[in-house]
Amino acid sequence: MNAIKAANDSWVLITGASSGFGEEFARHYAAQGHSLVLVARRLDRLEALSSALRQQHHVNVVVEQVDLSAVAAVIALHQRLTERGIIIDVLINNAGHGLQGPFLDATLDAAQAMVQLDIASLTAVTHVFAQDMRNRGRGKILLVASVLAYLGMENFAVYSAAKAYVLRLGEALHREFKPYGITVAALCPGMSDTGFAAAAKQHITPGLKLLMMQPAPVVRAGIRALESGRQSVVPGWANKAIAFFVWATPRWLHQAVFSRIMNA
Repeated sequence: MNAIKAANDSWVLITGASSGFGEEFARHYAAQGHSLVLVARRLDRLEALSSALRQQHHVNVVVEQVDLSAVAAVIALHQRLTERGIIIDVLINNAGHGLQGPFLDATLDAAQAMVQLDIASLTAVTHVFAQDMRNRGRGKILLVASVLAYLGMENFAVYSAAKAYVLRLGEALHREFKPYGITVAALCPGMSDTGFAAAAKQHITPGLKLLMMQPAPVVRAGIRALESGRQSVVPGWANKAIAFFVWATPRWLHQAVFSRIMNA
């Protein structure tokens, strides 16, 4: 198959692109004229989005229906893109999954599925595509974590722990990859209107409603951090206040406070 030539010779790969932050990232980069590789499991949503972006912004869009929870599928995705001559310049590692509820009430399979997608698969995607970036001496990687990465959150035990991994991985790779010309940043959003809450079966408390952000400003904050070479960013003043409160107070205090907010 012949290589696809990007309009500005720059390709952006977005995982979890069928909704929420992933869809907003796709719209942002398409508006800038970048060619896109959109990856998710829901093919109908991907095709609808890709059609709209092609029509509105006249950019190349490649749709890849992939279950990223299988590491072999990540490797196969990379191979297909390589065969098509598509080299990824910007990786938005956004795919993730969470569930609210007591740790022991969830099935072991559900807990392991979160670990597989949020940790193992994110690591695999980062590793595979960063190899190419190192060889070229340039690239950008944004890892989507969560403000819960700063907390060990009751009833979000596995998810908050997984996002802590994402944040720490991003912080480590930010320094490790810099000599290769690769910028790595971690985005730590708080409560956002993305559909995550419904998928996670999350109870939206009055406190959480006050913290709710729309996807667009969160995405803009992540892209600004990536473009400016920042290590990580927490979007929104309320979420920044949460991160500061966590930093400034003992664990027993901030975990008790936010457990009340999240689970009331």
